[in-house]
Amino acid sequence: MLARAKQIREIHGVGPGGLTADILQSTEPLVLRGLLAGWPMVQAGLAQQGADYLRRFYRDASVVAMLGAPENEGRLFYNADLSGFNFQSVMVKLDTILDELARQATVARPPAIYVGATTVETCLPGFLEENTIDLGGRDALASIWIGNATRIAAHYDLPDNLACVAAGHRRFTLFAPDQLRNLYIGPLDFTPAGQAISLVDFRKPDLEKFPRFAEAMEHALVAELGPGDAIFIPSMWWHHIEALDRFNVLVNYWWRQSPDYMDTPTNVLMHAILSVRDLPPAQRSAWQELFRQYVFEANEETSAHIPGNARRVLGPLDSDAARMLRAQLLKKMNR
Repeated sequence: MLARAKQIREIHGVGPGGLTADILQSTEPLVLRGLLAGWPMVQAGLAQQGADYLRRFYRDASVVAMLGAPENEGRLFYNADLSGFNFQSVMVKLDTILDELARQATVARPPAIYVGATTVETCLPGFLEENTIDLGGRDALASIWIGNATRIAAHYDLPDNLACVAAGHRRFTLFAPDQLRNLYIGPLDFTPAGQAISLVDFRKPDLEKFPRFAEAMEHALVAELGPGDAIFIPSMWWHHIEALDRFNVLVNYWWRQSPDYMDTPTNVLMHAILSVRDLPPAQRSAWQELFRQYVFEANEETSAHIPGNARRVLGPLDSDAARMLRAQLLKKMNR
């Protein structure tokens, strides 16, 4: 029997102008109850007019929608042998999606309809001017997610994430990064939506096939959010998301705590698989020490014995140094 997930810590009484650095730089997930209760979108959703409110900003924009068969019960995932997916992706006008969601609202077993990670200003210009939030000057990317009752497999994101429920209800199940081995992650380079995902069906976990998932659930954190609620998901935390209603809208904000010139660590992981993973054990251990010294435990003492003007890549990294290093790496990889 799976352990009951613990509740995520909640904060009440904070509005869209009251987000502090303690919240936006937290290393633990936080639920912010009622953060956006005053948003016009939230109020329209509560009055069953959410789709009409979105149409106010629609300017003939097309979006990518994932469409899944009713028998998949809203789970957007791989096919049986992981050679493809159990949904199709189509480019379609946003108003067509809203019409289809309305048509399917009373169907007993509707198909899954999911528009994910669409830049708000691209498809709904002006929406953010009416539905505002103060992120303290952070250069955040605002995206919108629209659909019916769907299930998104557990995955991580590199940026910090403030996810805001604007219509409907969603259940979030989170795991700290140290639960990676217990989540049975699928392929790294062939994924449903860009990020590697857990292969476990959270609604019907197969513990014979995925026995360590029981341990993951002992550490799981869960929260069910309604309209106006938000959740802060720190960078690299695994999160499974289930939309619970026939019409759901979520707006999220992504930002990184690192400079723009820094590359995504995913590229390093893939390159390490290419160049380090299959080395003989003794050599792999040697490289582990090098990574520990120059990456994971690097500090001021790492290169203190080298004159400042001679440290080169071991010196402080800025945009110019990053550009030169990237050029060197590209030259070496394009051999």
